Amino acid sequence: MIVPLTVSDFLARAESVYPDRIAVIDEPDQPAPSLGTLTYRDFANNARAQAAYLDRLGVPVGARVAVISQNSARLLTSFFGVAGWGRVLVPINFRLTAAEISYIVGHCGAEVVYADPALKDVLDSLDVEHKFVLGDDDNLYLHGVEPTPWDSPDENATATINYTSGTTARPKGVQMTHRNLWLNATVFGLHTAVTDRDVFLHTLPMFHCNGWGMPFIQTALGTKQIVLRQIDGAEILRRIDEHGVTMACAAPAVVNAALEAAESWDGPIPGRDRVRIVVAGAAPPTRTIERVLDVLGWEFIQIYGLTETAPLLTINRSRAEWDDLPAAERARKLVRAGAPALGVSLTTNVDGEILARANHIMDGYWEQPDESAKALEDNWFHTGDGGRIDDEGYLSILDRKKDVIITGGENVSSIEVEDVLMSHPAVREVAVIGIPDEKWGELVTALVVTDGSEVTVEALQTHCRQTLSGYKIPRRIEFRESLVRTATGKLQKFKLRTPYWEGRDRQVN
Repeated sequence: MIVPLTVSDFLARAESVYPDRIAVIDEPDQPAPSLGTLTYRDFANNARAQAAYLDRLGVPVGARVAVISQNSARLLTSFFGVAGWGRVLVPINFRLTAAEISYIVGHCGAEVVYADPALKDVLDSLDVEHKFVLGDDDNLYLHGVEPTPWDSPDENATATINYTSGTTARPKGVQMTHRNLWLNATVFGLHTAVTDRDVFLHTLPMFHCNGWGMPFIQTALGTKQIVLRQIDGAEILRRIDEHGVTMACAAPAVVNAALEAAESWDGPIPGRDRVRIVVAGAAPPTRTIERVLDVLGWEFIQIYGLTETAPLLTINRSRAEWDDLPAAERARKLVRAGAPALGVSLTTNVDGEILARANHIMDGYWEQPDESAKALEDNWFHTGDGGRIDDEGYLSILDRKKDVIITGGENVSSIEVEDVLMSHPAVREVAVIGIPDEKWGELVTALVVTDGSEVTVEALQTHCRQTLSGYKIPRRIEFRESLVRTATGKLQKFKLRTPYWEGRDRQVN
């Protein structure tokens, strides 16, 4: 017997097994009216009502529905209310500029766009038939009407399109199928031991790799999910304390925020010996991991993956053999990206690039067949990262082959930033690189050759701000007389990066 794997399976189980259990506690401090506390029966009813409303609008199976929102119960519902009935959810990074959002909405051909009230102005520039502000008269739900069933559920149908910055100036739309999402979520839940006793804090943006699959697995197992809209270290600790949180996922910058808040926290650190935090985006320094273990008293779990891999490729969780090791030694073992997750095969090619195979690797890039073929050449996904697999079977990330900087857990295309800087009349040459930074992991840094005019760092940053999202703007700009190039004129970025990374084993942070 073969039964199609679809994301609706996760919600169906939650409603059947845990109907009266608290499903979601929505962010109380947001511009839209908070949905407050929802049971899994409420949550499932809202998902059906969203699907019914899309039926009334005439939005067919396979149509794209975009949501631009910070973490909220409404966005969480959309993973099921949209994708669960055969439509395609496009969760968009709320940090992007209006021009960037407009490109994504146009590229995916969205028929419906929902925007957070704080972002409602962006709707004015979108040429879309149906546009709504989340929470305004709640034009999201049609209660009391059963949605039209998805007649022929297909696990290979696209469930979500997640846009990611890559090696080109334009983001690429990663097509995730229902099968991709289903298997990523279940494997992730297996390795991190999610149970119905967990309380999950959504510190990770839900738009980012679909919250790494946590909206699905946490729902299936009936956990209480706490929505956090704005990252703040003290608020993270407060909510862990208030709600009895046991699990969270985060980029290293969020871990640092929690550690900073712990320094001035009054009383015992919340979650000690209870919380496990799953970290990815870039490996934090060994010392940071050690402080998570010692200062916070939380279990540290590291994973590695990409938007294209849903994201789970490897997991590094402390093993029984490491239990008696000092924290510093355990941290040294945990700094590695990890061992392949169940169902994942990893290897490296002659150039040291990490290649992967798994059931939860993307179907391809939306309407970009050439880029898809390149990324999936020879039935291996080419990660663009350089790495080494040690004798224990653990992967360590050593370098980034693609022209991508990961800062605060967000991907930044250096080419995109270079294009914007080159549009300034005083800039003659530019190279954008990532350099190590304790807080952000990597700092977007621009090396600029000017025409000799007295342009300032502040002027260039202001110029970038007109086009780029805040996290893409170079935090550091250095002026140079020339940039290192090959005989054919190609920038030698590895040479430009070397001085900043001297003394480090890896060329990523």
